Amino acid sequence: MADTHKTGEKAPQSGTYKVQNEDTEIQIQKGGQFPPSPSSGEAANYVKA
Repeated sequence: MADTHKTGEKAPQSGTYKVQNEDTEIQIQKGGQFPPSPSSGEAANYVKA
């Protein structure tokens, strides 16, 4: 199972991350903070795309 990262956590590495259970992807730099889901504005879980 892939590592899951929650809204507010810091990204362990730069890259593209996908919101679980959505088709939304974000670009984030290492150390950047995961935001709420861009589509819903709610807290989200992210996995490396």
